[in-house]
Amino acid sequence: MDTMSTTRITWQDAQLMPEDGKRYEAIDGELYVTPAPVLRHQWISANLEAALRRLLMEPGHGWVFDAPVGVEFPETEEGVQPDIIFVSKARSERLVKEGIRGAPDLAVEILSPGTAKRDRTVKLKLYRRQGVAQYWIVDPDANSVDVWDLAGGAVEPQTHTASLPLRLGDLAPGEIELAEIFPPELPDR
Repeated sequence: MDTMSTTRITWQDAQLMPEDGKRYEAIDGELYVTPAPVLRHQWISANLEAALRRLLMEPGHGWVFDAPVGVEFPETEEGVQPDIIFVSKARSERLVKEGIRGAPDLAVEILSPGTAKRDRTVKLKLYRRQGVAQYWIVDPDANSVDVWDLAGGAVEPQTHTASLPLRLGDLAPGEIELAEIFPPELPDR
């Protein structure tokens, strides 16, 4: 569920919110509040993060992080907490004590009923505007991943349902079998 304010909210304002298990984000002057994710969301996130660590971090291409880690865009005073983030060695100066300052190479959002519309519209526009190279939208209901190659100017995503070839610029370290990412039905469904 989104909560919006009529006062222009900055990333610094969002950082002052209580530590209550919710994620607070500031996009285009508005405050967005997301409740803690459900079990299936967390399982998908953990599986995908493990695959990305194996393909990107272990060989030394950069760093993989999961929420809650803030990504701040200082020029516009916006900030978000994607589900999973990859920062390459080439962008290592963006890693700061507080989180990530500037666009990561990859931002991943896993859809939830309360965030799906925002992830597909508001965050897509934000990531495109801020120079995020690639944006993935993971759909737990469809067991699919939409890949937006923002650095390449993609207008439409490539949708993957079986395997996901991992390509970030010139880097192509392998594929992720999506059957390993999406768990069988869990009690929360």
